[in-house]
Amino acid sequence: MTEINPTNKDQAPNVPGTEEKHNTLVDKNEMPFLDHLLELRQRLLRSVIAIGILFFPVYYFANDIYIFVAAPLLAHLPSGNMIATEVASPFLTPFKLAAFTSLYLAVPFLLHQVWGFVSPGLYLREKKFALPLLVSSTVLFYAGMAFAYYLVFPLVFEFFASVAPDGVTMMTDINRYLDFVLKMFLAFGIAFEIPVATFLLVLSGLTTPQTMARKRPYVIVGCFAGAMLLTPPDVISQVLLAGPTWALFEIGIILARLATRN
Repeated sequence: MTEINPTNKDQAPNVPGTEEKHNTLVDKNEMPFLDHLLELRQRLLRSVIAIGILFFPVYYFANDIYIFVAAPLLAHLPSGNMIATEVASPFLTPFKLAAFTSLYLAVPFLLHQVWGFVSPGLYLREKKFALPLLVSSTVLFYAGMAFAYYLVFPLVFEFFASVAPDGVTMMTDINRYLDFVLKMFLAFGIAFEIPVATFLLVLSGLTTPQTMARKRPYVIVGCFAGAMLLTPPDVISQVLLAGPTWALFEIGIILARLATRN
């Protein structure tokens, strides 16, 4: 696939028939399969380099970032401190945190690389939807992480601390806590992508808003089943994940209905 750039007035956006001409050029200008692989390799390499560049400044502040991430739990620990049960944990845990933080920070650049790879093969109508979807996907993913940190974590950790048996001191390993946090961030980040996924299913013609609305009871059960698998075994975190997921599914149906109506 080759980038299609308007070079004359017949291809200008305000000229009737521009979309048909653009779509015809997209169909005609096809890259060999090997060129696709080389393009994919180049964009993957750029993504890895971007994550690597971000890693070094992030790692410098890794301890401060960990303190920020651990704040919701530290507020409910009797001692106010966590422990390291493995010899290498004080080094490996901040290293892992810096790596995942770099990955999360690089999400806009990674999506830009995805856009650069697929955009030459998109029709003009598809391009109008693709860019807003990429931007909204990024915003929703970060919104899911923020929702987990500022709302879910304080409630869940307060619940865990309150149900600890008498004589049992709650002391958490730093590596185990980081694994828990990363899992929750990923679960809520993906869950908040439900409107985009719903919209894409309708836009691709695989289903309709009316069909998805009729499947609502199954979606509700799936939301709670998924929350049960992705969250700790407590009712609070399960409801806090399943509830927004269901609500976002309904928002996705509304957006899909507006798009199909237009």
